[in-house]
Amino acid sequence: MSDYLVRALAFDGKVRAYAVRTTDTVGEAQKRHQTWPTASAALGRSMTAGVMMGAMMKGDDLITIKIEADGPLGHMIIDSNAKGEVRGYVANPQTHIEERFQEGKLNVGAAVGKNGFITVVKDLGLKEKFSGQVPLVSGELGEDFTYYFVTSEQVPSSVGLGVLVNPDNSILAAGGFIIQLLPNTDEETIVKIEERLKSIAPVSELIQKGLTPEELLYELLGEDQVKILDTMPVAFQCRCSKERFADAIVSLGANEIRSMIEEEGSAEAQCHFCNQVYNYSKEELEALEKEAK
Repeated sequence: MSDYLVRALAFDGKVRAYAVRTTDTVGEAQKRHQTWPTASAALGRSMTAGVMMGAMMKGDDLITIKIEADGPLGHMIIDSNAKGEVRGYVANPQTHIEERFQEGKLNVGAAVGKNGFITVVKDLGLKEKFSGQVPLVSGELGEDFTYYFVTSEQVPSSVGLGVLVNPDNSILAAGGFIIQLLPNTDEETIVKIEERLKSIAPVSELIQKGLTPEELLYELLGEDQVKILDTMPVAFQCRCSKERFADAIVSLGANEIRSMIEEEGSAEAQCHFCNQVYNYSKEELEALEKEAK
């Protein structure tokens, strides 16, 4: 099964729901950044939330999520769009918390830290970008994104995120869900959903067992209550290119480029998001210097 996302309504349109499998997407991030288990879980959970939040956008809209707290992980930045493309990185990828690891638990809260914020910036192609920021609740991320939706977007939500890591650091399973109550959802429906959420197994375990995103929603909300609207492939996808970095070099100005040529004779640029390295020869730098004049 490859990674994909489903959008759905439930309980006669009173509930909006998203579910996604991100095993390969998170696996790609793990390989590119060489993350250790707890960092993999933190980055994977954040990317899983990010790709679902991207699916709430339209057209060429972009969403950027920054998570910054006082844990050893440092900050994480996730970028996603409405097309199922997501990328992300963590400041300290070789972070692992051994505590609880032998029990099969990844202590993401200890790695992220509790004193910090989630900041979400939505670029809707307008003059001003929409920005919302909330303090972290636990650093475990599912609860933190739930709090973000309730507080910043005033949408009662439940967010479940999970990543399982193999002994060799590769990703065994990853995925998540977002359940959102639309206005005027009755109390009976809310109670039903709360009861089901309390009894469900961790999302990463369900994905490891082979449940599809559709089946995940059936498990969460009841198959007879869920109406699938559409599905969309998701993948780790970076927007960087040699041309984009060349534009950044030009923006430094001709004098700075001349210093690069005289001191180094070449230049190297590396993308934070995907770790791709771009090299610029002396001749290429001279061409960029002319462009900068």
